[in-house]
Amino acid sequence: MRTLIDLPPETTPSREQHAKQQPAQQKQDNSGGFSGKPERHESAIKHVTGRAAYIDDLATPANALHLALGLSPVAHGRITRLDLDAVRSAPGVVDVITVADVPGHTDIGPVFPGDPIMTDGEVLYAGQVMFAVAAHSYRAARQAALKAVIEIDEQPASLDPVAAAEAGDFVRPTHQQVSGDWEKALAEAPITISGEQFVGGQEHFYLEGQACVVHPSEDEGVMVHTSNQHPSETQKLVAEVLGVPLHAVTVETRRMGGGFGGKETQASPWACIAAIIARRTGRSCRLRLPRSEDMRVTGKRHPFHNRYCLAIDNSGVIQGGDITVIGDCGYSPDLSDAIVDRAMFHSDNAYSLGDARVTGHRARTHTASNTAYRGFGGPQGMMVIEAAMEDIARRVGEDPLTVRKRNLYRQGRSVTHYGQSVDQIALLHELIDRLESSSEYWQRRQTIREFNASSPVIRKGLALTPVKFGISFTAQHLNQAGALLHVYTDGSVMINHGGTEMGQGLHTKICQVVARELGLDLATVRITATRTDKVPNTSPTAASSGADLNGQAARDAALKLKTRLFDFAAEHYHLDREAMRLENGYLIAGIGESQRHISWGELVQTAYLSRISLSEKGFYATPLIHYDRATGSGRPFYYFAFGAAVSEVSVDTLTGEYQVDRVDILHDVGDSLNPAIDLGQVEGGFIQGMGWLTSEELKWNERGQLISHGPATYKIPTYGDLPPTFNVQLLEGHPNSMASIYRSKAVGEPPFMLGISVWAALRDALSSLTGYSQAVRLDTPATPERVMAAADNARRLMLEAANGGRGNGH
Repeated sequence: MRTLIDLPPETTPSREQHAKQQPAQQKQDNSGGFSGKPERHESAIKHVTGRAAYIDDLATPANALHLALGLSPVAHGRITRLDLDAVRSAPGVVDVITVADVPGHTDIGPVFPGDPIMTDGEVLYAGQVMFAVAAHSYRAARQAALKAVIEIDEQPASLDPVAAAEAGDFVRPTHQQVSGDWEKALAEAPITISGEQFVGGQEHFYLEGQACVVHPSEDEGVMVHTSNQHPSETQKLVAEVLGVPLHAVTVETRRMGGGFGGKETQASPWACIAAIIARRTGRSCRLRLPRSEDMRVTGKRHPFHNRYCLAIDNSGVIQGGDITVIGDCGYSPDLSDAIVDRAMFHSDNAYSLGDARVTGHRARTHTASNTAYRGFGGPQGMMVIEAAMEDIARRVGEDPLTVRKRNLYRQGRSVTHYGQSVDQIALLHELIDRLESSSEYWQRRQTIREFNASSPVIRKGLALTPVKFGISFTAQHLNQAGALLHVYTDGSVMINHGGTEMGQGLHTKICQVVARELGLDLATVRITATRTDKVPNTSPTAASSGADLNGQAARDAALKLKTRLFDFAAEHYHLDREAMRLENGYLIAGIGESQRHISWGELVQTAYLSRISLSEKGFYATPLIHYDRATGSGRPFYYFAFGAAVSEVSVDTLTGEYQVDRVDILHDVGDSLNPAIDLGQVEGGFIQGMGWLTSEELKWNERGQLISHGPATYKIPTYGDLPPTFNVQLLEGHPNSMASIYRSKAVGEPPFMLGISVWAALRDALSSLTGYSQAVRLDTPATPERVMAAADNARRLMLEAANGGRGNGH
């Protein structure tokens, strides 16, 4: 059921009714645009009819080359022999390259060095690129790659991040955030409670895999078409590996078939390899990774090992403590420094930690370099404190929701462990209270307790978990965006900006912003592919900031152009400059009987004939944010987005199988730019988060080879995993307290963490096996095997308690 929270209950359609309803025709408001209205995605019809062009749909010249990669079969070792003679002489092969053939830089680390474009003798993970083959056909290239003679002196692979951290093997230095005297808090606490957990990684599993097409251009340049969240970074890296200036490389991205962070840094290597061969051969090159290779060669969401020791009072309120998070970074830094930082920033979630120390380790292992993924470390950080909330509740004999509410940020406890004040605290409390009421939490809690008391095998669980997610890039310089606006002489408008479209509706929202500012029908505004030669030096579309940054840049361009047109109209038409406005396709000036309407088309044509520029660029940089790593304090986030979810599950405690019966979500998006798109983001984010914590299990063998590298062995949620009752609401009437674009809030990442409620509900069901006296450890993903083992552990704890033993649940 998809509704807005301000609808009265009797007008709220059921899920079945909603599916039958046709979307209402939206009418323009007095703003003249559609921003804030539930408009469909700008490519929706193309998506459902198959006309939307992705990288593999792009036409290439008849003599274009197809590329295949030679990958390392081992996780760690040194190449003693790499004989490619048979590869070069294979049918259809035009070129073969190794790292020795790279004309420029060989290290393509996005932030810190450590990511060789191809291995230079030392193998650091199974799946690392050793060479690339270009042939007349894709089949020929793949068959040729198999003819390589490879000998590697295999060495033991480091696959345990905890052992790596204990040995001091890090990809980046350890970082700490300290607030107050945490040691004193622990020493003087009436109760201390500790625990640890393993939080698994996650494969991006975008529908469109890694892919690019590269054309050689004039002089030394290339034109790169790529499925890519960060075209400017790819431009830089391609230029560096070719040894040419950045202006010789143009990168274009019209749309992606999904990204989720997996194409922020890890789309660049394939463009670099294709660009080298395109320049060597003078021919266009196409490189796409098969699903199995894609999963083996690219990084995942970082698995984390978390530990905590907290000081609490007798009512379960946290006084302080010590939290450690260990991120499994893989073989290189990639974005791990910022990802582990964000895990540290979010190890409090929505709760005040008091006097606390948070430590983040960045452990090196011999796996693909783990990378950005929706939430960017925040979800893994939140898991440690949500585990603690469940553990505290069982220790003090309270319902977990009661303990959670007692620990929320509140007056007198409103500053995070890194020194940022949390604003809109009242909103956080109101949101949880409203969801608690609308979901009938306490009535259902009583019903579930009664059910569990009489059900020996099937146990039900219930949990309400909040989300507080910081919005901004934690790297300050990335919080900027540009836009380029053109108005043509027929009045049609073209907008281009630095953000990329991966299905999340960013382009739609940007068009709505421009339509609103210029008082036009949405159909008048068209968006073009993201290109580095239109808007330069752009930030990645990540950190949930795509609409915040690029929307403001587009608005800046529109406001500048509008100001210029107003100045022109005041002089040319002799109108009152102060009373002008653009509305419903007209320039309106004056009031009452003297009011004058000039059509947008006439205004634009007249301005053109009068030699007034009809093009404008916009720019935006997020204000106020800063962070001092030396002190571990600052204001890294412009604002916080909030949300909460209630999940109910049924668990077969003998087999570990379970199902999600009902989910209720209330999510804060400020004044939504597009409620239809935002609802979709909340629904999709929740399901993806649920999959991360339940069914999506990454498995490596003892040699460090990924063995869950396809849909047969890696299970994302499907339609059948949707809860039968799925109530999703947007919190209305609470605009952003900060000056974001039209007081909206980001919606890309925050809903992902709502999925934690499913995991917490599973723990609640397991706790019922101990009479709710013990918190049962449940690592993630909570597969049926893990749930069954946890159920067995719960029964063992009860047996020990009955026999006078001691079981702490950890």
